[in-house]
Amino acid sequence: MQKVYETERLILKVLDRSHANLVLDYYLRNKSFLEEWEPAKSELFYTRLYQEKLLDKELSDFENKRSFRLWIFKKNDMNRIIGTVGFSNIVWGAFLSCHLGYKLDKDEINKGYMTEAIKKGIEIIFNDYGLHRIEANIMPKNKRSLRVVEKLGFYNEGLAFKYLKINGKWEDHIHMVLLNENVE
Repeated sequence: MQKVYETERLILKVLDRSHANLVLDYYLRNKSFLEEWEPAKSELFYTRLYQEKLLDKELSDFENKRSFRLWIFKKNDMNRIIGTVGFSNIVWGAFLSCHLGYKLDKDEINKGYMTEAIKKGIEIIFNDYGLHRIEANIMPKNKRSLRVVEKLGFYNEGLAFKYLKINGKWEDHIHMVLLNENVE
């Protein structure tokens, strides 16, 4: 399976532990920005060793087709991560489904980078993996995130009440779905 992809403005890469410093830099730069949208993280999360272990697990899950995470770089700066797109909880068999998650650097929002990266990720998940369904669960107040998936053709399947514990509070999420019509 390929580990590096290119879009018009971006390079998307599956990373290994040797990139832990770049990943840690991304999370430290965006710590306060991401807190509103993610589960609470311990201080241990913000260490190189922890990120090395996470990258080891991501690589293992990628190789075993359990999940697929792409780290986002601008073509003109391969030394700075600006975000990530992840396809997790891949279920095979009759379901052929996964969950989509994504996050972008606070200084790079509203430039179309996330839409561009997710579009490439969808292409990979549908064409290379052959999955039928991608699910994205988004808090109603996250209007930017909802706009991104709506532009990509996701539709609303309903509201999941108190779906995830985000920043210490159980939050409702809108269940957005995209189907691969080429899978029979």
